[in-house]
Parts: sequence; C-alpha cells; structure tokens
Amino acid sequence: MTYEEALSYISKQGRFGMKLGTERTRAILDRIGALDRGLKGALIAGTNGKGSTGVCLAAILRAAGRNVGFMPKPHLISYTERIELNGRPISEEEFVETLDSLIPVLEGIAADMGQATEFEMLTAMAVAYLAPRIDRLVCEVGLGGRLDATNALDLGVAVITNVDLDHQKYLGDTIEKIAHEKAAIIKPHNNVVTGCEGSALSIVEEHARAADAPVWVLGRDVHVESKSRGWEGHTLSVNGPGFEHRDLVLPLVGDYQPINAGIAVASAHLLDDVSDEAVRQGLRSARWPGRLQVIAHRPRVILDGGHNPAAMMKAGAALRGLIGSERLVAVFAMLSERDPVQLLAALRTLKPDAAVFTEPASAAGHAVSAGLLSELYGVGGQDVLPAAAALERARELAGPQGNVLVCGSLYLVGEILSLSG
Repeated sequence: MTYEEALSYISKQGRFGMKLGTERTRAILDRIGALDRGLKGALIAGTNGKGSTGVCLAAILRAAGRNVGFMPKPHLISYTERIELNGRPISEEEFVETLDSLIPVLEGIAADMGQATEFEMLTAMAVAYLAPRIDRLVCEVGLGGRLDATNALDLGVAVITNVDLDHQKYLGDTIEKIAHEKAAIIKPHNNVVTGCEGSALSIVEEHARAADAPVWVLGRDVHVESKSRGWEGHTLSVNGPGFEHRDLVLPLVGDYQPINAGIAVASAHLLDDVSDEAVRQGLRSARWPGRLQVIAHRPRVILDGGHNPAAMMKAGAALRGLIGSERLVAVFAMLSERDPVQLLAALRTLKPDAAVFTEPASAAGHAVSAGLLSELYGVGGQDVLPAAAALERARELAGPQGNVLVCGSLYLVGEILSLSG
C-alpha cells in the first residue's frame, strides 16, 4: 500500500457521513490490546486554544525528559501531522504500516458495528503507533467532547480551554449546551484544568463534582501575567498550587497565547514534577504553524487558522495591535458548515482595506463559493481563484509596506503554507 492509497482508504469513509460516538473507537482500541489503558497524559477540549495548549504542554513534557505523543487536529498539509512523536510527525511509511496493521481489525469492526469513520481510524492509528513508544500522551479533542472519538481515552488530566459558539449543528446552540458537551470528557478522579468563565465554568465544575475530579481554574487557582514582545511573542509568569515560574519566553504571537501556555504549565504540573528549567525550555521551543504565523515580508503575509467568530475576532484584534494602522488585505475562505454572515461580520472587525475571497482546492467542494462571499461582503471585496492567485492579488493590493492576512479556513491556511514551503 502506498501513502496515496492509504489516504484513499481512509478518506473514502467520509461517504458514510459523520457518526458521533465513542463505542466503535473503544472497540477498535480493545481489539488491538487496549494499548491506551494506563497511559498518562491530557485530553484537551475547548472551542479555541486546544492546539496551542497542546503544543505547549507537549514541549514542556519533552523538555522534562518524557517521550511524548501528540495528537493535534486537524492537519495543515499532511495527515502525518496528526500523529507526532517527540515533536516529529510520523513518516508516510510509518503511516502506511500502521494503517496496514489495523485493516483486519477495522474490517472486523465494520462487520460487527458498522464502518469506522475517518476520524475513528485516525484516532486508533495514533494510539496504535504512539502507545508502545511513549510515556505521556497529549491529545486534542476533535469535535465537542462527549461523542468525540478521542473521548474513548482516559489520560488522567482533562483540559477545557474555553467555550464559545461553534459547531452548533452538533453541539447545541447555546454556551451552556456546548459546555456540557465539552465537560463530558472529565472521567472519574481526573484532574481538571480550565480557562472557562461564567455559566460554562459552572457546568465544568458540575461535571467535575459528579466525577470526583478536582479542578484548577484559571484566574482562581492558576494565575498568568504577560507582556507582549510584539512579533517575538511574549514574556509571562505563571503560578498555581505548589509552583511558580517567572519571566518565561513564549514565541507564540497573539495576546491569548499566554493563557493557553498557562493552562499547559498547570497541566504539566498535574502530570509530572516538572522543573522550572523544563517549563522554561519547553515554552521557549513551542511552535504552532498557521496561528498568526508570518511566512513572508514586503508585504508581510500572515496565516491564521481561526475559523469561528470568536477565534477570528481575537486573532484580528491581536493583529491590529501589532500592525496599528498599516494597510491590511484579507484573503478569506470558509467551509459551508459555518454561517457566512457570522464569519464575514467577524472579518469586518479587522477593518481590512480590501478582501479577496477564494476557495481552497483541498476543501474538495465543501467551501462556500468565493463569488457568494464577495457578494455578501460588498464594497471592498473581490473573488479570485485559485487560492494562489488570490494571494498574489492580495499582495498587489497590500503593497510592499502592507500586510496580507490569510484566514477563515485551516484548509486555506494549509494550502498557502504548502505553497510557501
């Protein structure tokens, strides 16, 4: 089996649609020997900040001398990014070998319980590859929490970064309903870390009480202070029960990233007796592509994969804080599962001087028409296909002293990132 054939095998399962639930994933894991049982780590849910928190936590644990598996979602360029060992995505050959070894089990599950979804297969592949090689696992939840395939795992620490409106079709149309879905990752006697506030926090604490799981809350038990270093990231100090770290360097850009890093530091202390040097070295080494990432200059080209209104507005405000009144042109695309009116309203908060709408080829027909987006946006908008041409048009509009922000879709960000590499 080649890598392309492996991807075809996995992606063809998409025709069965989204099937939420943990039963098939648990059954697959049990049939391959329940390799996840006893693994220590963190399962990370939340509307935004999951990946940034995960990459910081994985980096700290590596610096502490652990062999660390990381399961981020989704990928930007290659499916291999979803299975990471000690900071390195697995090779295409390892990806193929892992899938090939699982096919008999997957076919048995299909006969007994119905065809596994793409996401269920990828989750099982990650565990099958990583479990024999690691002593800590950091896993990002895919969608929600309660019915996500990753919720078949119990890693000891449950993280809920925050709750905002996203994926309402599947998770519910209020903060409270979505909070219940995400807080359902808390297992009996887990340790919980959360950055939630208000009603969402109350719901997280309700689930934690039912599971006899102690909770550390950002702003109450864990405190973060930070100072921007502009495009170089931040310096921050983090303290909590039994730990304190001062003047840490975090290279991630965006004024929300110190919060994600603080949650990661707290989670690391719940998992291990990590030293100040491990925390310091880990955060300094953290990298997270596609999140206010600068890939070119003259004009400056920035990628940001935030694809819900809250994420876009936070990233936009952070970007405006960095560029001030400099000229800004957006390259924007979005998937059809989201509301264009809401995302375009979020785009307008950036006050771009122009917006170029496009469609990433990698979205395979699931993108909203660039023409429709341009029409809905109105004055200042234009549609250009393909994505590479849209970027070139935006660069022309921005001029050498301006800025281009590629945003709205991780598919678009990944496509542009692959062109730059």
